[in-house]
Amino acid sequence: MSSFLRSFLDPKKNWLAAQHMKTISNRLRRYGLRYDDLYDPYYDLDVKEALNRLPREIVDARNQRLKRAMDLSMKHKYLPEGLQAVQTPFRSYLQEMLALVKRENAEREALGALPLYQRTLP
Repeated sequence: MSSFLRSFLDPKKNWLAAQHMKTISNRLRRYGLRYDDLYDPYYDLDVKEALNRLPREIVDARNQRLKRAMDLSMKHKYLPEGLQAVQTPFRSYLQEMLALVKRENAEREALGALPLYQRTLP
């Protein structure tokens, strides 16, 4: 990525990027979600593999956050203000494992091996 694009997307250097990050943070806090919760394991099989490799407690916490968010959305409500204040929407739990899975797939492809899983749609 070019240095101009990197500086343009950096919230510390660009006011619009900082405003966008603040808006996303507020929306995630309302439902008690983290940014990594938005990744869909049915859309990207790398995400599914990364979730399978994570410890069970982390995956259970993710599922609980998603269920709570769906419940609040169906009720047209938000988390109470006190709970919104303690949410950490940009604390990552999936990025490191996802990067590892992508690196392994790239290495497997570079070596000419068959893919670990076949991407087929039902």
